[in-house]
Amino acid sequence: MKVAERQNLLPFALVSILFLLWGLANNMTDTLLAAFKKVMQMSDSQTSLIQFAFYGSYFCFALPAALFVKKFSYKAGIILGLMLYAGGAILFLPAAKAESYLFYLVAIYILAGGCSVLETTANPYILSMGSAETATRRLNIAQSLNPIGSIMGIILSKQFILRDISLNSISETYMGLGLVLLAIMIIMLMSRMPEGKDEEKGCISVSFKRLIKNKRYTWGIVAQFFYVGAQIGVWSFTIRLVMQELNIKEANAATYYLASIICFCLARFFFTWLMKFYHPAKLMAWASAADIILCLIVILMSGSGMIAVTALVLISFFMSLQFPTIYGIALEGMNEDAKIGASGLIMAILGGALLTPLQGYVSDVFGVSVSYAVPLVCFVVVLWYSLANCKLHCKTVKIK
Repeated sequence: MKVAERQNLLPFALVSILFLLWGLANNMTDTLLAAFKKVMQMSDSQTSLIQFAFYGSYFCFALPAALFVKKFSYKAGIILGLMLYAGGAILFLPAAKAESYLFYLVAIYILAGGCSVLETTANPYILSMGSAETATRRLNIAQSLNPIGSIMGIILSKQFILRDISLNSISETYMGLGLVLLAIMIIMLMSRMPEGKDEEKGCISVSFKRLIKNKRYTWGIVAQFFYVGAQIGVWSFTIRLVMQELNIKEANAATYYLASIICFCLARFFFTWLMKFYHPAKLMAWASAADIILCLIVILMSGSGMIAVTALVLISFFMSLQFPTIYGIALEGMNEDAKIGASGLIMAILGGALLTPLQGYVSDVFGVSVSYAVPLVCFVVVLWYSLANCKLHCKTVKIK
């Protein structure tokens, strides 16, 4: 069965590039915690405000983005998202001139708002570009570009920010990114894009009522909240934990962060292939169970050096399929409710804003290794959602 309809292959490729772009932003932001900790002499709790601004913005922009896309079009949502993303990146330059952490947080908030609009738009757009049976596979394929963007973000950070940490190096890197984004926005403006299968302009209040009654969707939001909290927490403190375990500097520790993202990227392709043979919920159950065990190793093997670091890197391998799989399962069969439903799942990214500061606090009080108890609990929630959907799938198969 075709993953995407033939006439949608080029638009599918163009929209998939957006997944790369917000992956780049997410992981460049993760490295900023280590950079600002050194430049401005901050605690883990203070630097975690970067993630609070970033993922708090995701929460604030997601629903307005969905309403905007529902009123206008998917393409309009993409253009708006790119404008905000580029604008926030360019604001890093005056933030450096002002030497203001608050100014940086505002720039990050605007940049992340653009990413939120792009995610709210692109995910359901990809789901609409083919049959419902292949929707989750199609989304996983598009999401495979996300970790490639993450790798690019880490390489950029390592080469231009972490190697010689200063406010100027941070701002100049983001300024360059903003100019590239403006060029991509122009390309999108000039491209012809399909409207998508979701053409109905149904009543928004009716959509909300249907969504609230859908337990698979509402619990999907809960699972996504905790998954994102886990992912951002794992990556935000990767450099800190590697520095502690191996006694090395930021730029060298970033190599292990890069290794984590490469594992994440390769695993995305691997798990997408496995979906030909196994139901996505079953694969996610195995992956989340593996992550629980690996988090325990990180906590209990503190001070072991490479053992703890290896476990930390492998967490990313098993995280790779969880976000798009939760997304695909929660939105399965949504049709005209997909645009509003997508906003709820993007708003669930608030987990990164709330749980990362909690992990930062635990790190300040008990140590960075113990702080991985926070993502461990999050993976337990994902495991529960996976098992619940495995049971639902089995019942559906028996009925058929």
